[in-house]
Amino acid sequence: MSVAPDSGVPDDATAAARAAEAFTDRFGAAPEGVWAAPGRVNVIGEHTDYNGGHVLPVALPHTTRAAVARRDDGRLVLASLQHPGSDADVAVADLTPGTPGGWAGYPAGVVEQVRASVPGGLSLVVDGDVPSGAGLSSSAALECAVALAVSDLLGLGLSPDDLVDVARRAENDFVGAPTGILDQSASVLCTAGHALHLDTRDRSWDQVPLDLEAAGLALLVVDSGTTHDHAESGYGERRRQCEEAARRLGVELLCDVHDVADLAPLDDGSEEGAVLLRRARHVVTEDARVAEVVALLRGGADPRAIGPVLTAGHASLRDDFEVSVPALDAVVEAALDAGAHGARMVGGGFGGSAVALVDAGAVDAVSTAVADRASAPRSFVVVPSAGARRLT
Repeated sequence: MSVAPDSGVPDDATAAARAAEAFTDRFGAAPEGVWAAPGRVNVIGEHTDYNGGHVLPVALPHTTRAAVARRDDGRLVLASLQHPGSDADVAVADLTPGTPGGWAGYPAGVVEQVRASVPGGLSLVVDGDVPSGAGLSSSAALECAVALAVSDLLGLGLSPDDLVDVARRAENDFVGAPTGILDQSASVLCTAGHALHLDTRDRSWDQVPLDLEAAGLALLVVDSGTTHDHAESGYGERRRQCEEAARRLGVELLCDVHDVADLAPLDDGSEEGAVLLRRARHVVTEDARVAEVVALLRGGADPRAIGPVLTAGHASLRDDFEVSVPALDAVVEAALDAGAHGARMVGGGFGGSAVALVDAGAVDAVSTAVADRASAPRSFVVVPSAGARRLT
C-alpha cells in the first residue's frame, strides 16, 4: 500500500487559478473572486463544543475554494469539481432545507441564511482537497468559504462570529446536522503556526503557539478509510444524551460540571443512567484534557508531554462516548506501537481520521505501520495553517 505522509496541497495562487479556470469553463466568464477556507483537525477537545466546553483545533493546509460571481436572474447555480454531473440550479427564493440536497446543500444553506441580500442570485464553482467524510470538517470548509465569499462580494461586512454563525446554521438548519461551533470557528479563526483555544460557551478565544517542527515533531493525520456523515450517524443521539444528562444534573450545559464525582446522581442503577454517566464523564474529563494540553504548551513543556493526554482522550471516546470504530482503534494502536507519543481519533466519530504525535524522523515509519497493519489508505503531516481568506 502506498504511503503519502506529505499533504501535497497546492499553494493559494495555484488553487485560485484552478478554481477560476473551472468557473470560466462552466459559466463562460471569469469569477468576481475566489475564496478559500480550511478543514481542521482537533488537537484535543472532542464533543465538548455543543456542551459549552473548550476545544483546541488547528487549521489544515487543505482548503475548499469557492469561485463566485453575481447573477441577475435570481438563481443560485452550483457546480463542484469533486462532484461532476451533480450541478444544482434553484431560484434563491425557493431555497428550503433539504433542497438542494447532497453536497450542494451546504453552500445553498449559507445563501439561504442571507437570502434577502442575494436578490440577483449567484454562480458558484467549488474546488478543494479537504478529504470528505474523514472527520476533517470538509463541510465546514465549504460553508465558510461560501460565507466569506458572499460577505465580501455583497458588501455584508460579516464579522468572524457572524461568519461562524451563518455557516453553522447552514449545517444545523438547512442540512440537518446538529453540530456545534467547533468546525466553523476553526475554519474562520485559526492562524498559521497556532492552535485555536476556544471557549465555546462565551466564545472567547486565543491563539496557542504550536511549532512542532522546532521540537522535532510532526502531527500526522491518518484517514481510516471509514467514512462518516454527521447527519446520518449517531452524532445526534450523543448530543441528545448529553442534553438529558445535563437536565438530570440540573445544569444548563455539561461544562458546568467540573468534577467527575459530581456526576454520581446519573448512576441510578438503570441502563440509561449508566449510559448517561459515561457520556457525561467523557465531556467532563475531555474538557480537563484541553486545559491540561493548553497549560503544557503555554508553560514551555516539551510538546511530547501532550502525547499521553491525546491517547487518554481516545480511550474516553472509545469507552465512555462510544464513537470510535474498529478501524480507528486499529490506527491508534498501530501508531502507538510504531513509536507515536500519543494518538487518538478526531472528529465526531463513527469513522473518519485519527491523529498521531510523532517524531519528525519517524513519520515514514509510523505511516507505513498504520498503512500495513490498519489498512489506512492515506496519511499526511499537518502544519497549523491559516483560516478563511480571499485568494483573488
